[in-house]
Amino acid sequence: MNDTPLLNLITDFVDDFRQPAILWQVLAIASCLALSWVLVRQLRVFLNQRAESAANTSAPVSAEALRRTHSFIRILTPVLAALLLGVTQHVLSRFQTVHLLSIAIPLCTSMALVRFGFYVLRRIFARHGEISPTMLLLEKVFTIVVWLGMAMYITGLWPDLHAFLEGIVVPLGRNKVSVAAILQAAISVAVLMVLAMWAATALDDRLMKMQGLHSSLRVVMSRMGRAVLILVSVLVSLSLVGIDLTVLSVFGGAFGVALGFGLQKIAANFVSGFIILLDRSLTIGDVITVGQFNGKVTQINTRYTVLLGGDGVESIVPNEMLISGGVQNMSLSNSMVWLASTVSVGYDTDIDTIFPLLEAAAASVPRVSQTKPPSATLVRFGADGLDLQIGFWIADPENGTGGVKSNVNRAIWRTLQEHKVSVPFPQRELRIIGMPAVALAGTPEPAAGPDDKQV
Repeated sequence: MNDTPLLNLITDFVDDFRQPAILWQVLAIASCLALSWVLVRQLRVFLNQRAESAANTSAPVSAEALRRTHSFIRILTPVLAALLLGVTQHVLSRFQTVHLLSIAIPLCTSMALVRFGFYVLRRIFARHGEISPTMLLLEKVFTIVVWLGMAMYITGLWPDLHAFLEGIVVPLGRNKVSVAAILQAAISVAVLMVLAMWAATALDDRLMKMQGLHSSLRVVMSRMGRAVLILVSVLVSLSLVGIDLTVLSVFGGAFGVALGFGLQKIAANFVSGFIILLDRSLTIGDVITVGQFNGKVTQINTRYTVLLGGDGVESIVPNEMLISGGVQNMSLSNSMVWLASTVSVGYDTDIDTIFPLLEAAAASVPRVSQTKPPSATLVRFGADGLDLQIGFWIADPENGTGGVKSNVNRAIWRTLQEHKVSVPFPQRELRIIGMPAVALAGTPEPAAGPDDKQV
């Protein structure tokens, strides 16, 4: 490979260091870097002041929005530095050589590209601030590729490498494609796909903040917007590398055959997801029961729906199951849910007196609805006492039912203790033929029956 560009670069540096022009270039680089840093710092201070003033109003700025803003501001420092260095190079090139500036500008551009790549990747794949080891590895690979490409560009080795890759031809059917064309196509598709996913993420965040739209409609628009952006990015990338889009008809036929034979479930779940979102039978935040799954709807994706149970376990339910089977929705048109607690009291209890006390005990729990007051009923005459039921309504089933049931039971128990109401428990007698009858728990010995033998 020809090493003349690298030798020319070294020669230019040696010539610059022998002349006073190098001092002006160093001063220009330091001044541009300092000025860009000061400008970005002032912008960060201004945004922090805006955030503090907004925190005192009715529309505070979220921590996630501030984090994304500061992450994006980090890109501006090398961008401003590269722009200032470009203007400085244009001015100084009229009076002296600017070889050092010719290297400083690509270096600042590479730094800006690396930071912009980090911002986009984390915006797409680490939306909640959680950076996985895979994400760190991807960022390291991206950094190495960018700096390696910039080094080859500065040293002048890039044209030689491109010519070398153009000379390697790979046969693809009747055609022959160079390795350079394959790499160009892969890079184009990857870059446009990442940009499309970044735009889809920004669209999703903007739609989710529009409180005037129904939550299901926002999700539908977000999913459709993401699909359209990804599809357009793929078509544009294929057109840029010179691939005829009519060849996609072959893939369309193959996809139809695959859909007919083995992808029915996937297609059914995909279509069911849009049906659920469009008919608004389920929305995020609803508490539903489907089959053996119960919980709060936290996500409605195109293929599955995520339910968060009261025990913290997340259940992934295929969307087809929500369409073809029965679903209990506790908050479809009305979030009011009726719950009940049962208790047994002795036969000597005054029912007319105890009913208002039990209803007042249930009503004392904060989550119990006051618009629909609790009611006590006599369910049955049990073997050990009178079985009573205290029914009550709650308006927030998404917060769980176990806690409110426990609080109601505790209030009922305190009321029964305060008014000396006996709560019977099962009592049984054990009789052995040929032996005296033995009573349990201090109960009086019953009279002997005709079949009992007294000893």
